[in-house]
Amino acid sequence: MRALFLLLLLANVLFLAWTRWVAPPPPAPAAHTAAVASQALQPIRLRSEAAPAPSTTPAAQDLLSASCVSVGPFIDPAHAEAATARLERLGFSSRRRAAQEEVRVGYWVRVPKIASLAAATNAIAKLHRVGLGDATAVVGEDVGATVSVGVYADARKAAEVAQAVQDAGFVPETSERLRTLEVLWLDVDRQANGGLPAMEDLGEPPAGALPYDMRACPAASGAEGVTPAANPAAPAAAAQPAG
Repeated sequence: MRALFLLLLLANVLFLAWTRWVAPPPPAPAAHTAAVASQALQPIRLRSEAAPAPSTTPAAQDLLSASCVSVGPFIDPAHAEAATARLERLGFSSRRRAAQEEVRVGYWVRVPKIASLAAATNAIAKLHRVGLGDATAVVGEDVGATVSVGVYADARKAAEVAQAVQDAGFVPETSERLRTLEVLWLDVDRQANGGLPAMEDLGEPPAGALPYDMRACPAASGAEGVTPAANPAAPAAAAQPAG
């Protein structure tokens, strides 16, 4: 009996040793094997290659490489003076340049395609009742019978008015109002200032001013229409006549 017990114990020990050191390991599950293979085949990329860098527009590229930028436009000289002072506080000198340009003076909110003048009169009365007191009739070959609600410099205000017109039961249209005017630009040279201002450096324009724009200076602006910088250098003393 004792011999049989020892024989069974020896058989168990031999079987355990065979499973530990002799028998091949069981195959891995198919899903796990596929995941490991997929990880092994993943390409190696640099961090900079993980996502493409955002592309810059041609206008932005022109500003990055420009030797001079123009800030404006300004209709009121006082607004140009305020921008000049802000640039000076930032360490940038500028020169003023006059130009004739078509500029956006606001956003026109209107109700077009009115069937008749009588219908336009009724529409105006209804718009006045909801607080849009600037509504008036405009008749012309280019606009037909139209109710003009107003021209607004602020795009958000124009959107609010257009919504009020829609709430009153009409279908509004909004478009930019352009006009050719004499405007002022402030030209800032990179070489003279050791750099150029950024758009965010300009802050918000004064109340009533046009929105700020920044563009590369004209290729050949010349001296015509240009006024000196706000703080020009003192001129050299004139030579005394001989005698």
